[in-house]
Amino acid sequence: MLGIRGLAKSFNGHVVLDHIDLDVAAGSTTAVVGSSGCGKTTLLRLVAGFETPDAGTVFISERQVASAERSVAPHRRSVGYVAQDGALFPHLTVGQNIAYGLSGGARSREVRNRVAELLETVALEASFASRRPHQLSGGQQQRVALARALAREPVLMLLDEPFSALDTGLRASTRKAVAQLLTDAGVTTLLVTHDQEEALSIADQIAVMRDGRFTQVGAPQDVYRRPNDRFTAEFLGDCISLPCTVTAGVAECALGRIPVQTSTGDGPAVLALRPEQLVATVISDSESPDGIGTVIGTEFLGHDVLLTIDPANDIAPIIVRQHSLDPPSIDAKVRIKVIGNGVALR
Repeated sequence: MLGIRGLAKSFNGHVVLDHIDLDVAAGSTTAVVGSSGCGKTTLLRLVAGFETPDAGTVFISERQVASAERSVAPHRRSVGYVAQDGALFPHLTVGQNIAYGLSGGARSREVRNRVAELLETVALEASFASRRPHQLSGGQQQRVALARALAREPVLMLLDEPFSALDTGLRASTRKAVAQLLTDAGVTTLLVTHDQEEALSIADQIAVMRDGRFTQVGAPQDVYRRPNDRFTAEFLGDCISLPCTVTAGVAECALGRIPVQTSTGDGPAVLALRPEQLVATVISDSESPDGIGTVIGTEFLGHDVLLTIDPANDIAPIIVRQHSLDPPSIDAKVRIKVIGNGVALR
């Protein structure tokens, strides 16, 4: 549905996008994640037609809509766009906001019926049509913005940090509802966000961006479990990095011998593990020292607890995330068990 080839953009000599490629399959959701200023929103604006690329091409439904030489107008790209704050017109009612995206030649009854359908699609009652944006909650405003974008029946939906202004609980429920709506409608979606959890939870594909380039593109589970480099590993969640020596697919480190996935071959490397791969079990002082450490800090998070463990072998403390039922106490001696494989990185 969306094909990007060699896309580049600079502003005042500063490279924002550096010849990137990306494919988004029809009906799927791709999340572009990265820190502020890495080029995410510029990518979205180029796809939407608000900016013109310096080089490269953008294809939507196999039709070229952008290049350095030629650009199709935004309203002719069959693209819907939802901004971070929804960007509703404050002087218009909800119904008028949604109808703004409809054809001006439609009869008023047709418009009212279509507005009612769209409100139902985004799980809002028809009575909301008469309200003003300031009478809505943040989540409701985002749903209205989505309904307005859906009004023109776009083949591609662009979401620019659409949930970042919402509080934590509302953000989770709203993004789940919006993701389901777009899936049910069969709309291809490109989302940009700096929220790793958001991207992992709703995307079929994740593209991690750093300084205008993608460090890795793939399925969420693959990118999270098998990162290409330390930046990708650390950006997508808490990551434990330990020095190690790899021999025949096994890393020798402070936690013992850990099977690893690696494309770097044998030799010195950095072992990357996720906190949930580690389990700390209280032991007696007389047990062998391999894989043993001392709990020096605990952080209760409700369902989980974060344990800070000092391995006492000249490496930094290790963070272990495990269930909070009867966790080891401060100063307890624990053995750290690793579940699954690690990733060896250079």
